[in-house]
Amino acid sequence: MSQFSFQLKPFRPFRLDLTVWVLRRRPDNIWDRWDGQTYRRVLVLKGGPVEVAVVQTGPPAEPKLNVTAKGAHLPAEMKPILKVILERILGLQIDMKEFYRLAMHDGKLKPLAQKYKGMKPPRYPTVFEALVNAITCQQFTLTSGIRMLNRLVATWGVPLQEGQASSHAFPRPEDLAGLELDALRKIGFSRQKARALIDLARMVMDGRLDL
Repeated sequence: MSQFSFQLKPFRPFRLDLTVWVLRRRPDNIWDRWDGQTYRRVLVLKGGPVEVAVVQTGPPAEPKLNVTAKGAHLPAEMKPILKVILERILGLQIDMKEFYRLAMHDGKLKPLAQKYKGMKPPRYPTVFEALVNAITCQQFTLTSGIRMLNRLVATWGVPLQEGQASSHAFPRPEDLAGLELDALRKIGFSRQKARALIDLARMVMDGRLDL
């Protein structure tokens, strides 16, 4: 397994811990992993699964992120691809100055903005992942929805094996398009949600939906 490292500089202020907290939504999220210092996620690129590990080294006012990527095939040209993906997921290039300026004049927003200063609004890496999250968590408690997504990730997400341990990427359209309803029903999805996920994946794969 090979690896390389690079740095990212977010718009300041930035706090990785708060941003990942919002991204994960629940502490038992298994695909956006956080150990109190390092954010980890498996991404599937053309060369296969790649795990990125992100650590903040600079303070919120002068933030710096060290990124280590690890995978079986890691050509140097993957660096700019990973940079774009991480900037999207962690909201690194979002400038919050106007929000903070607005919040300072609002009695309810001001204490929240001060307490959580440095949190950036994260985003899903793909629209497909956003829709899978929305369908799964609809009319559920968020905790139940995340746990169901955990089962989806563990069953059909592309694995990255390292020693005896393995981590999984969030499933792609091609990972779900060939499933039958009963497969998703076995891990807790209703018939309606199972059909919606499979239809969504097949529409993307068939080119009927451009995400």
